Amino acid sequence: MKHLSRYRRHRAAAPLLLIIALLGIGTTFNVASATIKSTPNTFSRSAAIDEGKQIFLKGCSSCHGLNAEGGAIAPSLIGVGAASVDFQVGTGRMPMADMSTQAARKAPVYDARETAALAAYVASLAPGPAIPGDEVLNYERDGNTAEGGELFRNNCAMCHNFAGQGGALTQGKYAPTLMGVEPKYIYEALITGPQSMPVFSDKTLTPEEKLSVIKWIKAAEAEPNLGGATMGRIGPVTEGLLTWVLGLGLLIAVAVWLTTKAR
Repeated sequence: MKHLSRYRRHRAAAPLLLIIALLGIGTTFNVASATIKSTPNTFSRSAAIDEGKQIFLKGCSSCHGLNAEGGAIAPSLIGVGAASVDFQVGTGRMPMADMSTQAARKAPVYDARETAALAAYVASLAPGPAIPGDEVLNYERDGNTAEGGELFRNNCAMCHNFAGQGGALTQGKYAPTLMGVEPKYIYEALITGPQSMPVFSDKTLTPEEKLSVIKWIKAAEAEPNLGGATMGRIGPVTEGLLTWVLGLGLLIAVAVWLTTKAR
């Protein structure tokens, strides 16, 4: 202390103390600003989880359990991730009244904010697939239409039809049409495997290959019908049936007319 007290009357002591004080104030302000900026994000996520929990308890817990542990009529949601909730709730498949039937796409019950809150709550229970962002879903840039068509025919056409129109499965189930489905929901279905659909992990289909499949689906959706009526694009069965019905019907009508004239 005696060593320092000798310099307290030095003419450079005052400016030096002023500089030190300013540095201290600036550092304190920066730390406080960073804390203030991070607080709303933390609060928003915490608030979304709390809101999602309340929505879950009111609208989902009767089937999935109070702690999302599942039950006799509905599976556990622990570990399914935010993507699964966003797909099921965002497409209106959940909540559903009758769990014994296949969930059909319909108008969603919850709006976007409520769906996001539900997804945040379920995601907080255990790690799982996250909702893909816009940076992930840039299929126009990262996808390849020709590759996507080949991948679709090899992995998806046996259920969803070669043109993505959907098709029947066993035990009264069906694969829905992919026409008009948002790219986000297609990607989420690939990574979560809803209902009878298998999960296509990144080892099965890489993220780039998933985007190629989406790009091909969107190209098929926008493809014009140069040949006339599509008849559902469900293959030669409908075309053959139409030919037989119209052709045989016309022949029968002609035969009846000729018989009538002969009398």
